[in-house]
Amino acid sequence: MKHKNNGKRYNDDFRKMIVDLYDSGQSVRNLSSEYGVSEVTIYAWIKKLTPMDLEDGSSITPDDYAKLQKQMLKLQEENDILKKAMAIFAKK
Repeated sequence: MKHKNNGKRYNDDFRKMIVDLYDSGQSVRNLSSEYGVSEVTIYAWIKKLTPMDLEDGSSITPDDYAKLQKQMLKLQEENDILKKAMAIFAKK
């Protein structure tokens, strides 16, 4: 059953399915040959989609962690802008 994608764009469901198959015991080599995805790509998906355990017992994927960091930096920047605006309005 070949699922070759000539555009080299795979949707999130397909990536998750490949990672789930890997987690269930299939080898990367077999998944690569069966689905027409390079082994390097599969290893990248595994790294990106495999959850990390946190100290509080919950887990998060590296991808979600990166999104949260990006959001935090944006909020910090917005907060700094608001502080500067408050200082300007306080002087008036």
